[in-house]
Amino acid sequence: MRHLKKTVKLGRTSAHRDALLANQVCSLIEHKRIKTTLAKAKAVRPLAEKMVTLGKRGDLHARRIAAGYLGQKDAVKTLFAEIAPRSATRKGGYTRIIKLGQRLSDSAPMAFIEWVDNEVAVIEDTVVAPTEAKS
Repeated sequence: MRHLKKTVKLGRTSAHRDALLANQVCSLIEHKRIKTTLAKAKAVRPLAEKMVTLGKRGDLHARRIAAGYLGQKDAVKTLFAEIAPRSATRKGGYTRIIKLGQRLSDSAPMAFIEWVDNEVAVIEDTVVAPTEAKS
């Protein structure tokens, strides 16, 4: 029976999974929004929110815990300097997942995961069809 076994395994070993999720959280901190599969986005959300909670604490011990988990000094610096102060008044729910539909190659469900209180809205690059030339 699988009682109290909530870890989403994502088809990886535990070390590979930890590295993947830490890298995804660092990418989310750096780019403010990432496009990934829905299963990975749902696995990243609790870890990203825990990192913001550590950032809101702001003490040295919280910084060291975040640095030990993320492994990237720039991401920790950005987390504590920019993202955590923006979320200071919020009690939780720092991220949002936007479902995008299925990927063409393997029909995997895709999603955006982004910070709820982003200062500037991230605009997706769109391809505009050229207008017909008048001759």
